Parts: sequence; C-alpha cells; structure tokens
Amino acid sequence: MKINKLLALLGGGALLPLVALAACGEEGGQEGEEPAPAVEPYDFGLPPGFPQPKVPEDNPMNEAKIELGRRLFYDKRLSGNETQACASCHKQELAFTDGEGRSEGSTGEETPRGSMTLTNAAYSATYGWANHLQRTLEKQALGPMFGEDPVELGLAGKEDELVARIAADPDYVERFAEAFAGEEAPVNLSNIIKAISAWERTLISGRSPYDRFIQDGDTTAMSVSAQRGMRIFLSETVECFHCHGGFNFSDSVTHEGKFFEEITFHNNGLYNLDGQGAYPVPNRGIFELTGEQADMGRFKAPTLRNIALTAPYMHDGSLATLEEVVEHYAAGGRLIEEGDRAGDGRENPNKSIFVSGFLLSEQNKADLVEFLKALTDEEFINDPRFSNPFVDGPNADP
Repeated sequence: MKINKLLALLGGGALLPLVALAACGEEGGQEGEEPAPAVEPYDFGLPPGFPQPKVPEDNPMNEAKIELGRRLFYDKRLSGNETQACASCHKQELAFTDGEGRSEGSTGEETPRGSMTLTNAAYSATYGWANHLQRTLEKQALGPMFGEDPVELGLAGKEDELVARIAADPDYVERFAEAFAGEEAPVNLSNIIKAISAWERTLISGRSPYDRFIQDGDTTAMSVSAQRGMRIFLSETVECFHCHGGFNFSDSVTHEGKFFEEITFHNNGLYNLDGQGAYPVPNRGIFELTGEQADMGRFKAPTLRNIALTAPYMHDGSLATLEEVVEHYAAGGRLIEEGDRAGDGRENPNKSIFVSGFLLSEQNKADLVEFLKALTDEEFINDPRFSNPFVDGPNADP
C-alpha cells in the first residue's frame, strides 16, 4: 500500500507547507445552525506550567483507546516478521530512545539516524529529525511501520495481515470495540495507528529536579552546581535557550492556544565535507526534502528533557556524551581532520548564528552538564502507565 493511500485512510489531505500561516478569522456556520456542543478536553494530568496539548478532531482521547495504544506499542505483532515492536527502538528507561546512534530495523537493516525521544511528543510541531511535512503522530507512524528505505517494522504490503493478526486476538477485539465505540468494524489499520498515537500523546514529562526547583520552589531539588549551570544555560554567553527554550526545551513546539506553530531546523556545524557546507548522504537534513541549499545540514532541535538518558547525541549519534556536546558548541562546530568526513564544521556557511562558540571554565562546563542532568524525570521513566504490559507474555519485547 502506498503512503498516499495510507494518508487517505487517516483523513490526510495535501501536506502542509513549511511555514504554517495563522488564519486571520474563523469559519462560521450556516445561518440558523445550532453551534456544536463544546467537547470537554481530555484531562492529561499536566505538570504545573504545561499547556494543553493539541488533539486531532478525528482522534479524540479516551482511556480505553490509550490503554489499547500502549498494548499495540509493545506488541511484536506490529512488525512484518513479528520480531520487533515500536518499543524495540523506544525504551521507557531511556526516555523512549534505544541508546543507539543508528537504530536497527526488524530485518536487520540499519537506519541512517537514531531513534528520537518520545518525551512530550504531544507538543512537537513536527516529527523526526528532518521532516517538515510530518505534523501529527498519526502521520509520523506511517514511516516506521510501512517505510521501505530503510525498513523498520517492515509492514509494507502486509497491511491486511497485520489487521488479521490483531483481529484474531479476542482481547484486542474487545478493546477495539470499547475504544472505538459505535464503529461497525473497529479493528482496522486506521484505528491501530490512532490508538498508538493517542497513547504516545500521554507520554508527558515534567517532574524533573528542574521542575521541582522552578514550579514547586524546592531549593534543594537541584544541586548548587546545577543551579549555576542553569544560569549559564539561560545566558547569552552560550545561546542554548534560543534553540532549546520554553517549557519543553525545544523551539519546535505546538499546543492549544498557540497562534503560530514553531517549526524550525538548524545547522549546528557538525560537518562541512567540501568547504561549502555539505553533509554526508543521506543525512543532509531537510535538504533531502526541499532541495534548497540553505537547508543543507538543518535538523530539528529535540527536547532536552531527559537528555542525560538519550545518548549518543546528534541525529547520527556521532557525539557520545554530554561533555562532548558542550565541547562541540564551545568550539562553534566540529573540526574533523581525517577520513571521508573530514572538514571544518566551524566554517560551515549554513551554520546557525547561535553556534558561534564560547569560552567557559572547566567548572562552568561541568555545571552546564549538571543542569542538563537535572532535566531527568525519574517519575516519567518509572511510570507504570507507560510500561510494557506484556512483561511475561509471548509478545513481550526483550
């Protein structure tokens, strides 16, 4: 099944342009029509200071759907050869990453990029490292499930087989009927994707030591070193907050009440193969989609929440530690002196103006790393609502 047919199943129309333009007015109903009754927003149990996530009109939240999505996320039947689940590359203890610089799909094929964290996925304006067209979790799911370059879950051409597997399980039949009440045949591909996406929207993290320090006023929540690091992080000296700001420490954010969606990508001077800004194929940022030279090497700035758990870093896992990341930005880019990726990223013509380098003492650098570690939310990575429901079952992911 082609991706455009899958989009049609999800109610997807034409893909949105790179820059989302805010509407100047609202569509009115026909004269004399009764206004539609207001729908009560789903209670996400949000941490203090967090806005209400956006929820697609055609995929409203309910508890039965969320629990169904959790089970599907951890079920290895959602790969063509039944060897991997979504959770294989998104592990709770690693803030829903897999600890690999480049992930491996169900057929053993290596992907060109690492698995991005699902922390606070509900707030992402776009999904993936470099795709300005993926605007919802429902559309994002199509890539790993049905993509063929690279193969991840390997379900292309096996859509009917997937539905048959799920429909053969009486427990799933009952759960789909409850989650999608009123539908004549609720076990279908569209609803599988909707349930997984609904559960992923509940993966909200906001109870780190930083949050307890800021929101609760707990002055003991962060160490003195981390407090110094926070002041450095928020300073113009290092410029971190420009790309990793706000409640989600990212500049690609959307939520209810937000007039403009923030959709941005950045070149941080990681490579410069030819002296003119080239990045290695196929990891050339959104240039792969737009063909615009200015987009060469531009990637999304992911959330820094739980960043200490998501090593290695960058889209290709080419920096192993947070200390290496700090050194990279302190240098204003990366110089690679030898090999097929040799080049001076510090001189990359497409590099962000915020990656200009800075001078910090070794203690200041250590403080900055301590602050980043203070963004780790232990409640999130141990929350039973997000855990594997098949721990002892035949479909458990190891």
